[in-house]
Amino acid sequence: MNVLSDIEIAQSCAMKPITEIAKTAGVADEYLELYGNYKAKVDYRLLRESKRPDGKLILVTAINPTPAGEGKTTTTVGLADAMRKLGKNTLVALREPSLGPVFGVKGGAAGGGYAQVVPMEDINLHFTGDFHAIGAANNLCAAMLDNHIQQGNALGIDVKKITWKRCVDMNDRQLRNIVDGLGGRMQGVPREDGFDITVASEIMAVLCLSADIPDLKARLGRMVVAYAYDGRPVTAHDLKAEGAMAALLKDALKPNLVQTLEGTPAFIHGGPFANIAHGCNSVMATRMAMRLADYAVTEAGFGADLGAEKFLDIKCRLANLKPSAVVVVATVRALKNHGGVPKAELNTENLEALERGLPNLLQHVENITQVFGLPCVVAINAFPTDTARELQLVEDRCKELGVNVALSEVWAKGGEGGLALAEEVVRLCEQPNDFRFAYDTEDSIEKKLNDIAKNIYHADGAVLTANAQKQMKELEALGFGKLPICMAKTQYSFSDDAAKLGAPKDFTITVRNLKVSAGAGFLVALTGDIMTMPGLPKVPAAEKIDVDENGKITGLF
Repeated sequence: MNVLSDIEIAQSCAMKPITEIAKTAGVADEYLELYGNYKAKVDYRLLRESKRPDGKLILVTAINPTPAGEGKTTTTVGLADAMRKLGKNTLVALREPSLGPVFGVKGGAAGGGYAQVVPMEDINLHFTGDFHAIGAANNLCAAMLDNHIQQGNALGIDVKKITWKRCVDMNDRQLRNIVDGLGGRMQGVPREDGFDITVASEIMAVLCLSADIPDLKARLGRMVVAYAYDGRPVTAHDLKAEGAMAALLKDALKPNLVQTLEGTPAFIHGGPFANIAHGCNSVMATRMAMRLADYAVTEAGFGADLGAEKFLDIKCRLANLKPSAVVVVATVRALKNHGGVPKAELNTENLEALERGLPNLLQHVENITQVFGLPCVVAINAFPTDTARELQLVEDRCKELGVNVALSEVWAKGGEGGLALAEEVVRLCEQPNDFRFAYDTEDSIEKKLNDIAKNIYHADGAVLTANAQKQMKELEALGFGKLPICMAKTQYSFSDDAAKLGAPKDFTITVRNLKVSAGAGFLVALTGDIMTMPGLPKVPAAEKIDVDENGKITGLF
């Protein structure tokens, strides 16, 4: 049997005009800005002017990712399609893919099989230019910072304490550490510098957490870009940069409207990484989906220890959102991988390995229900190699925690394959909800770090290096001690060691660096060897991507 690739499935579907999708979503023409026939932006005025009550918010998260794949975005899209099949007014809200992973290891990020968002190629590549605008705003700030130093440095900026980096939306390890300003005194001040990937830029986080243009400008102005010789933080406002940056971002702030293969309206907007940033689509897109629909389905990046924790502790806290239900996605294959089975042997039934890997799923589920107090369902993303005994084992273990399991076949069947999951999600949305956060922002930085390490990762605690302890004291002295924490940690493990699979015990989380993202409104704690500029693998996905003489793209996942 010839199995079509994701891009072949996407290219074979008949898309509806975006004006028709907008009518389905309830978006009036006055708020719609067309980007061709199949993409549009929705003006943020809709949120100010619509009086419709908000719908229920559903979060899709997952176990720690493995090379076997979990299918979180696929499940999110398929669930929204399935809920519409049940007659529920549903919209989906997702992140935009970064070009780094598209051309690197992961390939595209628009769902898969028959549960995708389209136009798939546009979404995975330039889309509506949001990331280019974010990169331009970031680099404008960098240019104004270095120009200020060149023109006399009235703010007394210490060139050895510049925290702002340039950015590019590409995996390029060559740019992690550079020296610039060379060539003589008229070419700038020579200094060490570096690039982050665009999705790690604080401007990405700022855009995704902003409520409107005034909030965007205020957040941009608060961003700390350097420290003066006297230790005082220097902000983008000190450089008079926030107005121009906001001008570059005014259209990027508007959520992008597209569709699923089955015509479900989908907002795709913003894309901070979850292992180095907060990993959620924009507050504006989420709120817009909730305002227009009875049910808004969204996802958070990587495993629940990163994406879901940050969605709940940062995004929901800062935007005053309250989820109604959570879906935790897993596959039998991935759980066997967590149980020690290499990728090549995952198609063979192995109940012992599955039993060893199941604690990873169960720990995520317990975190959602016990730590955060939310109703939860486990979605098993089905593979043909899953056996009845393996599926039964997963179901039995989850039921011991009082959580139901639904088999999801949306990759192969679209919304039809997600009806059982959709029915359970609708049921959960009516269940008692005792939503709470994993930590209190009023506590000290060290207490918050320990609460996350112990409550979410089930570690013995957080250990701060001497450098991190010094930074912590400085941040508290500057008045940043009451901000939420954004953990920068490997996505592959509950621990800060990517090799520790399953649900490891008897470990600590080492925090080696603490920095403030004052515009976004959180502190970033860097653990392990996490980097803000990834590199390409030995065989990048880019090698397989091509375009023919008619402009048709191939190899994009």
